[in-house]
Amino acid sequence: MEWIWQQPDWPNFDWDKARFAKAEERFLIEAGVCVGAIKHLGSDDRDQLIIEAMSTEALTTSEIEGEILDRVSVQSSIRRQLGLGTDNQRVASAEQGIAEMMVDVYLSFAEPLSDDRLFAWHRMVTSGRQDLKDIGCYRTDKEPMQVVSGAVYAPKVHFEAPPASVVPAEMTRFLDWFRRTAPDGAEPLPALTRAGIAHLYFVCIHPFEDGNGRIGRAIAEKALAQSLGYPTLTSLAATILIKRKTYYKALEASNKQNEITSWLSWFAGTAIEAERRTMALVEFLIDKTRLLDRLRDQLNGRQQKALVRMLREGPQGFKGGLSASNYITITGASPATATRDLADLVSKGALARAGERRHARYDIAMPLRPVSPVALDDHGELI
Repeated sequence: MEWIWQQPDWPNFDWDKARFAKAEERFLIEAGVCVGAIKHLGSDDRDQLIIEAMSTEALTTSEIEGEILDRVSVQSSIRRQLGLGTDNQRVASAEQGIAEMMVDVYLSFAEPLSDDRLFAWHRMVTSGRQDLKDIGCYRTDKEPMQVVSGAVYAPKVHFEAPPASVVPAEMTRFLDWFRRTAPDGAEPLPALTRAGIAHLYFVCIHPFEDGNGRIGRAIAEKALAQSLGYPTLTSLAATILIKRKTYYKALEASNKQNEITSWLSWFAGTAIEAERRTMALVEFLIDKTRLLDRLRDQLNGRQQKALVRMLREGPQGFKGGLSASNYITITGASPATATRDLADLVSKGALARAGERRHARYDIAMPLRPVSPVALDDHGELI
């Protein structure tokens, strides 16, 4: 079997360019709407948006690879790096590293992509690892780099990357392509097309011993931000996690030939869906501000503390809903006081209750903003 990098036309990718014109236009329009909405947020809500979006991407890009991280630790690390927090919480190496990469992707979006930046990102995403030989450099192992599943006695090879000996030359060519296709490059490409190709191109080289998926998604985020002209908070990894099975299928279906229309179609739909998830977060923050403004001077200190704590969880809210015991833990109230406080919050339209007595659970009384899956049909229309 020949892989994509073994084809005679590698890496001269080919795709149906006309098919993505409408998707490219839709992405830019929705990104503009999102930026406009963000301008209506106060400074505290903008900070919360940045922290929530970055931490969600950090957590989900790691979860795609099977690594489950602690949200509080990731958010604490991001806050400190952005100068938004001064807590002294100890953060584990994995959480610290992925948070560092997310902040660097956000702050350095306009800077060129280079070997040194990729090596720095690799050191970040492998922070604390003791099982890797090559950290902060391209892989050197002479054994084939393969993506494999199944039992040891009957493995299924989904992909084999180029040998380590050619990786430096392949990466030089990739970085040159990334520069040439930038908005100010000699051969600029539209936002979704460039980001989609960049991700596929990078993971097909698979230049690192580990961490290629996380870095590949960071490169796609960087490409989108460069095309938009500002750092993006697009929920790309969060959306890919939801579609993880189709993500791997789309990558595998595209790793044997340089005609990549199907991959770009999958990526374009996913990126637009990710933009809509970001917009849902912005709308949540706007709704939050309206709710707190409406309830100003109507809540006691305990109720205010609990409501702010719930809102800090973002659109997903408390997993399973807030219980009376949660309320007691947050506020220090007695059981009887907690019961009265919660009933009052429901009567004021701050919380919505489901269930009875000890099974009662409470959620923020704000409109749900579900995001529907997005895909492209054969004519480039959103479906």
